[in-house]
Amino acid sequence: MLTHKNHPFHLVEVSPWPIYSALGAMSLMAGLIKWFHFQEINLFMLGISISMIVSFQWWRDITREGSFQGLHTLKVSVGLRWGMILFIVSEVFFFISFFWGFFHSSLSPSVDIGMIWPPKGISPFNPAQIPLLNTLILLSSGITVTWAHHSLMENNYTQTNEALLLTVLLGIYFTLLQAYEYQEASFTIADAVYGSSFFMATGFHGLHVMIGTTFLITCLIRQSLNHFSATHHFGFEAAAWYWHFVDVVWLFLYISIYWWGS
Repeated sequence: MLTHKNHPFHLVEVSPWPIYSALGAMSLMAGLIKWFHFQEINLFMLGISISMIVSFQWWRDITREGSFQGLHTLKVSVGLRWGMILFIVSEVFFFISFFWGFFHSSLSPSVDIGMIWPPKGISPFNPAQIPLLNTLILLSSGITVTWAHHSLMENNYTQTNEALLLTVLLGIYFTLLQAYEYQEASFTIADAVYGSSFFMATGFHGLHVMIGTTFLITCLIRQSLNHFSATHHFGFEAAAWYWHFVDVVWLFLYISIYWWGS
């Protein structure tokens, strides 16, 4: 690797992690299919293991490049920010497709489901119970992650750690409540278009909450190792942006699917 360069860009070195992560993703998806059809979980667990190991190694390399080798210059940081912004925009359109499908089916219910919404036989969740609690949890987590960000910018690392830990705990609590809600559901993903719309939208949001929680746990570990400073903390900033995106999507989910749609 060159130790001196006359430009502010980061020319990424050859890495084995992209091909290994592709292998892990392929094993994961094939394992899911095998699990669903043959009730065998071995290939799925192999795919999960490969993906987790590769993620750890790849994130370790990026942390080393940004925190210790000084490769994430101001110019590189601007590029990383635009990359994260465009990624979140793509995620917004991903969820728009679910909302589109939901409103298409609910605003003009077809004759196949009795021309009523929710379809006959579907008993939707009470929006004033667990869904409302989950809304308060995510809104609170948005406040705590903002608290952590401002504490970091003020070099108050004690409060940064406390607020980040609280955000992670709220994210885990949300996931546990949603798992309980799914367990208690009176309908399944196979119950007409309501079931498929509900579980696809809320399920993918739950997956994003788990990804965001993992993102924040990584930031908490890095913060405890003093990887961030008031002026150099894009890894945490990206996690905060992602978490706010998850919060906003949930608000739309709660209002449209849980409250209006029920």
